[in-house]
Amino acid sequence: MSTEVIHSLIPLPQSFRKDEGRFNCKPTLTIAFETCSDAVSHAGKLLEEWLKVRQPELTCEVLNGSSDIRFLEENSDNEEAYTLTITPDQITIRGSQTGWVRAAAALVMLYDQGGWNACHIEDAPRFSWRGMHLDVCRHFYPVRLVKRLIDVMALHRMNTFHWHLTDDQGWRIDIKAFPPLSNISAWRDKDGETYGGYYTAEDIREVLAYAQERKIQVVPEIEMPGHALATLSAFPELSCAGGPFQVSNTCGIFDDVYCAGKEATFDFLEKVLEEVCELFPGPYIHVGGDECPKTRWKTCPDCQSRMKQEGLKDENELQSWFVSRMGRFLDSKGKHMIGWDEILEGGLPPTAIVMSWRGVAGGVEAARMGHDVIMSPTTHCYFDYRQSTEPEEPGNLGIIPINTVYDYDPVPEELDAKAASRVLGVQANIWTERMPSWKLLEYMVLPRLCALSEVAWTSPKQKNWKHFEDRLNRHLGFLKAYGYTYRHPLRENREFPL
Repeated sequence: MSTEVIHSLIPLPQSFRKDEGRFNCKPTLTIAFETCSDAVSHAGKLLEEWLKVRQPELTCEVLNGSSDIRFLEENSDNEEAYTLTITPDQITIRGSQTGWVRAAAALVMLYDQGGWNACHIEDAPRFSWRGMHLDVCRHFYPVRLVKRLIDVMALHRMNTFHWHLTDDQGWRIDIKAFPPLSNISAWRDKDGETYGGYYTAEDIREVLAYAQERKIQVVPEIEMPGHALATLSAFPELSCAGGPFQVSNTCGIFDDVYCAGKEATFDFLEKVLEEVCELFPGPYIHVGGDECPKTRWKTCPDCQSRMKQEGLKDENELQSWFVSRMGRFLDSKGKHMIGWDEILEGGLPPTAIVMSWRGVAGGVEAARMGHDVIMSPTTHCYFDYRQSTEPEEPGNLGIIPINTVYDYDPVPEELDAKAASRVLGVQANIWTERMPSWKLLEYMVLPRLCALSEVAWTSPKQKNWKHFEDRLNRHLGFLKAYGYTYRHPLRENREFPL
């Protein structure tokens, strides 16, 4: 596969053939669909939106009959598969409506100096879960910036946006049943000023519609039973100690968590999740489950009574019971529960999907137990970790350079074929404790997201660091054209002021 031809196409497609000739872009491109409807024309509108960044005077006209670009429906076992053929006279895209969007992203990347070189691509992703996580609790980011992240994900053929909406430092989703979550839990004192924010139902619907057009599923996270100080600041009665509490202005792990012994806790969480399930149409709800101290539970009479009532031997089993109960509730709503790998402690809820972040051991254990797994280890997938040893980079965490991301294989070697089939895919996480500005967040995400997209999409046998490096060197111009801030991985970075 020639890197000269597809120098800026990331992730690398499964099959690429160079053909003779070139299709030159006209001021008005005509687009035709095999079947026309509002849903179908989204792909054409999206293609026009993306292309206009590169050629502002461009317009696209959707019509029947002969055209410059044809979208043809074609069934496949993988709804994200597509075929893209560029000839000097016409561009043809075949696939499902999701495949059309993936092909449109590839077509936009192949655009070069006013047109496209002739080629033929047959493509499909390796993994069904190709995710990016965003923490909006430590720092709140408005809808327009959330959309920027979704857009760069879609351009790189990622398909899952994990939206971390609650934590100790802020509650970011308006829940009609509990107004204090928006009035109290969404705000904290920062240097004497009120700091924070939340998303209304209308905001979330706007993000969901934007993501749907780009064929990206949105997975909300409502953290439990730990990381609950923001909630407890408004509802101290849901704690073991009774408060009072404040939304935290510092990061860390705090002893005050949801009381597992009070029925009021579950009444509250079920009402919250009812609204979340109604608002988010996707099949998954993330419940966190990580970093939950058991300090308060050990001395709480309600928690100890619960343990005795349920025959639980220790507080780890109490956490498993807590998470399992919420899992059964989500099952009743037709949703699949996801949790960080701590939900393994004390026994795994039977329907849970495990997101393995503390290395890969949790994912290996869960896959062997027959549970679906998403790999997201701190060793390769935490984009709040530094990219190099350069002194101006933020934080004091570990270092994950882009080649480390690229070299990752989400399927551990120790898994047999049956357990390996349980690995749904891979996800990068961005925790924002040290990212008060969006520009800095983009700088930390890019271009490592480019590397992860190839890990998630491309077959391991096709991956080659030198080829990727050559493509990336020119792909950075693509990121620049779309206005994204990024770290140049091939030279020292001095242009980003921190």
